Amino acid sequence: MKKYAIGTDIGGGHISCALVNMIEGHIVKNSHVMNSVNNQASADEILNDWGRTIDATIQKVGIGNIEGIGFAMPGPFAYDKGIALFEKVAKFENLYGINIATELSKRLGLTDEEVPLRFMNDASAFAVGEAWLGEAANMTNSVAITLGTGFGSAFVTHGVPMVEGTNIPLMGCLWHLPFQEGIADDYFSTRWFVSRWKEISGEEVNGVKHIAEAAVSDKRANALFVEFGTNLGQFLEPCLKHFDTNILVIGGNIAGAYPLFGKSFETILIKQGVKITIVLSKLKEDAAAIIGSAKMMNPSYWEKLKLILPKM
Repeated sequence: MKKYAIGTDIGGGHISCALVNMIEGHIVKNSHVMNSVNNQASADEILNDWGRTIDATIQKVGIGNIEGIGFAMPGPFAYDKGIALFEKVAKFENLYGINIATELSKRLGLTDEEVPLRFMNDASAFAVGEAWLGEAANMTNSVAITLGTGFGSAFVTHGVPMVEGTNIPLMGCLWHLPFQEGIADDYFSTRWFVSRWKEISGEEVNGVKHIAEAAVSDKRANALFVEFGTNLGQFLEPCLKHFDTNILVIGGNIAGAYPLFGKSFETILIKQGVKITIVLSKLKEDAAAIIGSAKMMNPSYWEKLKLILPKM
C-alpha cells in the first residue's frame, strides 16, 4: 500500500479534500483543500469544481504516491458503482445517472487500475473515521450521528458500517424512521429548531446559533433545547439498546449546543437503562468523513467494505 490516500467530503455547498497518511494514521498537515460548489449548477460545472479541488490535493505529493481517492458522498447514490442518483433532494440533481467515478477519472487523467475512486455514504464515512482515529477507536459497537441540516447516522462494528441485521434499521440509517407526527429527520435537524422557534416566539431565524445565544436569558429558548434533547433520547433509546452500543459519537453543527440539550437527552437514556459513553466528535464532521473515506484505500478493509456498499 502506498503511503497516502485522498479523503474527500462532498457537502451540499462545498468539497473538502485532504491527504491521509495511511501508514501513520492521520491527516497530513497543510494538505487540506476546500472550495465552494453550486449544487444547482450544470453537471460539467460541478464535476469540474470537484476535479479541480482533488487535483490541487494530488499535486501536494504527486499521483505516484497516492493509493486512491475516497469520497464521503451524500445519498441517494449507488456507492458500489459510483453513480449519482440525486433526485428530489434539491441538490446535485443535474448529476443524476452520471458515473462520477468515470467522469472524475477523465478530468484527472487517471485510470481505475492506477488510482481507484471509491464511494461511501457520508454519515457512514464520519462513523468510520471516528472508529479508526477518533472517539470510537477500539470500541466494538459504535453509533455516530450528525445533527445539522439533516439527521445522519451510522452503526459500526469493529470499524465496519452495519447496514442490515435484526438489531439495526434497514440500511443502517435512522433519518427516515417514524417519530411523532413525521419522521426523525423532521425533528433532529436545523429546520425543526427554526420552525419550532417561530411557533414559540414568532421570530424567523436562519439557524440554531441565534436560538442558542438567546438561551442565555430566554427561558423559551432553554425549554426548546430541553424538548429537543428529550425527543432525541426517546427516539434513540431503543436503537442504542438493541445494537448493544458501547459509545455514541455526536457531530454536526447542532452538536455545539450540546450543553443546552445534553442533560435532558442523557436523563432519558439513564431512565431507560441505557448505559453508554456519549462523546462529541473532536475530529469534527468533515475531518472524520475525510479520514473515513480514505480508509477505503486500505486493501484488507476494502475487502470487507465492498460487500456492504451495494446495500448502503
